[in-house]
Amino acid sequence: MKTTMKNIGAAMFASAAAILAMNPAAAQDIAGFYKSTPLQLVVGYGPGGGYDAYARLLARHIGKKIPGAPNVIVQNMPGAASMKAANYIYSIAPKDGSQIATFSRGLPMQPLLDNQGVQYDALKMGWIGSIAAETSVTFAWAGTGFTTFEDARQKEMLVSASGAGADSATFPWIMNAVLGTKFRVITGYPDSNSTLLAVERGEVQGSAGTSWGTLTSSRGDWLAKNRVVVLAQLGLQSNPAIGKAPLVVDLAKNAADRQVLEMIFARQSFAYPYTAPPGLPPERLAALRTAFNATMKEADFLADATKMGLEVSPITGEEMTALLDKLYKTPADVIARARTAIEAGKATAK
Repeated sequence: MKTTMKNIGAAMFASAAAILAMNPAAAQDIAGFYKSTPLQLVVGYGPGGGYDAYARLLARHIGKKIPGAPNVIVQNMPGAASMKAANYIYSIAPKDGSQIATFSRGLPMQPLLDNQGVQYDALKMGWIGSIAAETSVTFAWAGTGFTTFEDARQKEMLVSASGAGADSATFPWIMNAVLGTKFRVITGYPDSNSTLLAVERGEVQGSAGTSWGTLTSSRGDWLAKNRVVVLAQLGLQSNPAIGKAPLVVDLAKNAADRQVLEMIFARQSFAYPYTAPPGLPPERLAALRTAFNATMKEADFLADATKMGLEVSPITGEEMTALLDKLYKTPADVIARARTAIEAGKATAK
């Protein structure tokens, strides 16, 4: 599957480059625009978390690959588990290529699961790509009495979350409904850094939806000093770096349960997504996608990512669009079961 995705990505990259090569006037217009217009990268979370780290990494390098070499300015826009940024880029941001955004990987699927507060259509956005796929984890603070995933089925475990649309809330609610866990979700933390601080302060006992990349890049000392115990890997594929913790989809008892889990955890394939507003001129979207794809291969970018402890396993904007098209065709009964689980979770959240 990975080989196929890479081949598709290479073809899409070549196609976008060809579009610009065959239309020099469009390329010149793009260069002229970006020479005088900075690119603003809106981040749906505050400073200090994984999304912010990836955004600042991208901002340091992508400008060199865009015609006109614009300055790239990061603007943090936290709020509503990053939905504020998603609504902004869709409805308010100028549709000229001067602004792009990154926000929770769960939000492209959010209209299917819980449309409260949603003011965007994910299928109309101009997806640019994702820097990495991701495996999230369920973990407990050492000494809290949770050492295996089974422990979370036997007794209540307090976990921190930002908002109802965040993975940190959605994932435990789905696991409660499908796998019989007893996670009690405490919402209201503004970003991933705050949810981790809540664990450290003892306000909760752990997390049931923290990105492995966020944990390694911002709390690597926790892992080095065995301050946390990983109970499960949350994604469609195991990450060997995490160790022997079970993969969540493998914990399903039957095919129907696995189908719900696969729909929810498919978002991990586009873990750190970037999008432009809908209605962007095609040549500008093509230029942004081409620049993004080129940046993912740049030696300085990859070295910078390694230094920061950030994984790079990109997918293209075209691949993201195709995956979302597929996910939006999920059978209605599977979607209904997931929605019911989320609604039940929201009713008990504090």
